[in-house]
Amino acid sequence: MQRLYRKRIVLGVGGGIAAYKSAELVRRLRDQGAEVRVVMTQGGREFITPLTLQALSGHPVHLDLLDPDAEAAMGHIELARWADLILIAPATADLMARLAQGVANDLLTTLVLATDAQIALAPAMNQAMWRDEATQANARVLQERGMRLFGPASGSQACGDVGMGRMLEADDLAQLAADCFQRLSLSGVHVLITAGPTQENIDPVRYITNHSSGRMGFALAEAAAEAGARVTLITGPVYLPTPDRVNRIDVVSARDMLAACEAAMPCDLLIAAAAVADYRPEVIAQHKLKKDPTSGDGLLLQLVRNPDILATLAQRADRPFSVGFAAETENLLEYASRKLRDKNLDLIVANDVANPTIGFNSEENAITVIDREHHQSAFAQTSKGKIARQLIDFIADRLNRTE
Repeated sequence: MQRLYRKRIVLGVGGGIAAYKSAELVRRLRDQGAEVRVVMTQGGREFITPLTLQALSGHPVHLDLLDPDAEAAMGHIELARWADLILIAPATADLMARLAQGVANDLLTTLVLATDAQIALAPAMNQAMWRDEATQANARVLQERGMRLFGPASGSQACGDVGMGRMLEADDLAQLAADCFQRLSLSGVHVLITAGPTQENIDPVRYITNHSSGRMGFALAEAAAEAGARVTLITGPVYLPTPDRVNRIDVVSARDMLAACEAAMPCDLLIAAAAVADYRPEVIAQHKLKKDPTSGDGLLLQLVRNPDILATLAQRADRPFSVGFAAETENLLEYASRKLRDKNLDLIVANDVANPTIGFNSEENAITVIDREHHQSAFAQTSKGKIARQLIDFIADRLNRTE
């Protein structure tokens, strides 16, 4: 169940008696490390109070589509981007019908239309309603659109009937939610990922670095591990927890990172997400540099070029499938295409770091992937975790084509 660790789940609560199970479901999801935000329909509020779910989730419950306070904080579009999974439990017959028709007349249905996250429904209704031809047709439509149905189960119902229509128990739903993140597209593949900045010492106190947080590289490592890969993550100095099932190696300088990468070879797939310093001081002072009153206001540093880690690894005889990142502030696609060619890469991921919403230290990203035939694939702005999983699936598909 570690697959739910740090996953972002929106739990939609529909208007059915099974809504009482949603409270336990929030607990089960959080027990497994997920962050949960709850959205309730008007009907859902008749069966369980928002205050209960707020206390269990640790976040205010989202209730209304046109709530000025909510829109000023985490509005419906931000919530749609935030989610890794939207799980609707209970999903009533009415709610399934509205989703099948593409209706967006409340916050929950609007989120479903606005998100690119996975969507799962836990049906809960009277057995006759579940068997009804219209409900079954709606269920087929929703599955054809890629939504998952968790259940329903068979058993006694609140109305006294017995049959299919019971919502699954919280433990079962939490397990199925975890299964949404199990994609073994990289099973048996050794993936080497670089992340974060490097630091190049000037003296024992000062160094040259950049604004990279390492979040994208760490998200890629987590997504690759979810996909079944054996992951080696080589990272510069960052303050991020190590993803589960990932072998982490900490380094400082560009030369340290190259040495660690070479020691980790061979690998099947290289993803170079680190922001490596292009230059380092030619001489590192043994003691802290002091102000020289005779030198005016300046300090002259002689810089020399660092080794090109990505180009070095992509030229090896045992060359892996090689994916680079191009973090640019202008001429994004032009510079990325040049880097793809010059470094002998299979794919290049172009990222506009001039945009503060998707640049260094941001929670979100938007990228364009370019291949050797100059085909471009754009990934819309969303959380770095979701971008990472989308990118890993994309890379895995390209990697499997070459085998």
